Amino acid sequence: MFNTIGKIIQWIGSHFMGMLFLLIVVIVLMPKESPTNPANLQEIKLTGPIMDSDAIIKEIEEAHKDKKIKGILLSVNSPGGAVPPSIEISYAIKALKKDKPVIAYAAGIMASGSYYASIYANEIIANPGAIIGSIGVILESANIKELMDKIGIKPQVVLQGTYKQAGTPLRKWTPEERAELEQLTKDTYTLFVKDVATARGLDINNSKAYADAHIFSAQRAKMVGLVDTVGIKSKAKERLEKLAKVDKATWKEKDKFQSFMDKLSNEAILQIQSYFYGLKAIL
Repeated sequence: MFNTIGKIIQWIGSHFMGMLFLLIVVIVLMPKESPTNPANLQEIKLTGPIMDSDAIIKEIEEAHKDKKIKGILLSVNSPGGAVPPSIEISYAIKALKKDKPVIAYAAGIMASGSYYASIYANEIIANPGAIIGSIGVILESANIKELMDKIGIKPQVVLQGTYKQAGTPLRKWTPEERAELEQLTKDTYTLFVKDVATARGLDINNSKAYADAHIFSAQRAKMVGLVDTVGIKSKAKERLEKLAKVDKATWKEKDKFQSFMDKLSNEAILQIQSYFYGLKAIL
């Protein structure tokens, strides 16, 4: 019995890539449905750590140019990520909002960079169980000098510039290096808070209440002004339909191949997200 099971597992393993290729070919060649009514609303997903913005910026720009699309739902489930791509997405949404309404929906986590990306939407609606906020900046590095000493590794460095090695993991940072890095994070945090206050109409002098890296439940986020409404996704869609003033809502669907690839990668993305943002409530 175990020998038979082993052979089956071995066969699946050796033929997996071929089976996957055939499945993709079938999906690509499946006839596409031609809807009676052209799509007039579109959902764009921001999922997982934000390390690059090219793909989502392309989606936003294409939706902006598409005259048939009258409104965008930005569905967010991301712990944040790198500063520049988060700002790129934020400002792309700001430009889009000038011509088409945008609802940002916090499907799970809308924190740090992903909150930054969402602030210029017409409205932010959060799932009742969502985690919102973490408006802050962190820069960290390990000090592995003791480990290197134990295994006999001695680094050799040639550099020009007092702060060129600031942030190195090879040794303890000097007071001057730490001060330089603290100023960098302070500058970024100041920009973050300023943009949030401007976009959300909040008092920047009261930023301790809504920023300062606080992590909020959806209801508390609403109380401090970070979100407009607490509700499920259907409520966010209904609100967008109203803002977009469409007679009959028709949502744009991704092609079958893209939908398949999204489903295939979704679990891996969520695993990475858990690594970068381990705090979560479990029911």
